[in-house]
Amino acid sequence: MLKENEVLNDLLGYDGLKIIQRPDLFNFSLDSTLLAHFTTINKNVKRIIDLGTGNAPIPLFLSLRTKAEIIGVEIQEVSYDLAIRNIQLNNLTHQITILHDDLRNIHQKLGHHAFDVVTCNPPFFRVTEDAHLNKSDFLTIARHEVMATLEDVIKEASILLKHGGYFALVHRPDRLLDVLELMRKYNIEPKRLRLVYPKPKRECNTILIEGRKSRQCGLRILPPLYVYNENNEYTDEILEIFMTKKK
Repeated sequence: MLKENEVLNDLLGYDGLKIIQRPDLFNFSLDSTLLAHFTTINKNVKRIIDLGTGNAPIPLFLSLRTKAEIIGVEIQEVSYDLAIRNIQLNNLTHQITILHDDLRNIHQKLGHHAFDVVTCNPPFFRVTEDAHLNKSDFLTIARHEVMATLEDVIKEASILLKHGGYFALVHRPDRLLDVLELMRKYNIEPKRLRLVYPKPKRECNTILIEGRKSRQCGLRILPPLYVYNENNEYTDEILEIFMTKKK
């Protein structure tokens, strides 16, 4: 049953998956789709945790790639409620659990070194001293580092990860150096980096980065990913990620 201001959408081209959203609030974006597709999932992955899961698009996408247990952590009550109902709507309560909690120190409830994969699509923007933000506002919390900073996310990911586990993050290019420095600070070695461009000849506007809880060095920079072609249509690779056939 939909509540006031809610809509029910198909989850892109994924057969059978639906998602309840609030258009007046923060809906899932391309970033979540790309991160779920980018994240390393192999046969050894048994437990996954998504920090700041929102209305749970990343757990939903990941459920198509693995039978592993997936936990989503969300601090905002409205998003938590949507996430719970999205899991129920898609009959995934046997695989996905949503926790209404602060990602900071969530390891105290779930355990140290308990996960094979940690994912996060975090708030992108720092909160500066002169910023005039409503720190209880839904969109402010979703977009700005009010409830959790980038360092909070990476520190927690390191504690949650098993040795050899993967941490995958989507962020903005201007925070790349921060991401790299913090990953190494917390013993997550950067392993894969992909730059996402809105279209050819434009500047990169998104980064996908994955590290491993390991001391073994070696960063691979993958081919660029273009979202639109020169005709402002989705590229074939993006359509493939969306599981949508080209018309």
